[in-house]
Amino acid sequence: MSDINIKITDREGITHDIAAPTDMSMNLMEVIRAYELAEEGTIGVCGGMAMCASCQVYVLNNADKLPEMGDEEDAMLGEAFHVQDNSRLGCQIHISEEIEGLEVEIAPYP
Repeated sequence: MSDINIKITDREGITHDIAAPTDMSMNLMEVIRAYELAEEGTIGVCGGMAMCASCQVYVLNNADKLPEMGDEEDAMLGEAFHVQDNSRLGCQIHISEEIEGLEVEIAPYP
């Protein structure tokens, strides 16, 4: 099992050092849910289909290591609340060795 280290700042401002597995086909939203870093029912509401933006995060570093934003993600962020220039949907960030050291902050829930 291969893990990467990422930092996730929750909605209360607490930063968590997380070991996320790269061999389980998880995305960032699923990691946030697995570690219970957001109140249940406020993240991944659509199940990771890029249809609700409840898993919106602000990418604080290594944005260049992330895959390019797809049309669905871009459209969903166009309708979301609290969007910033560094916003991404956690469900669209797949856990891989390329994002080792990623730091994100969970966006406020509408």
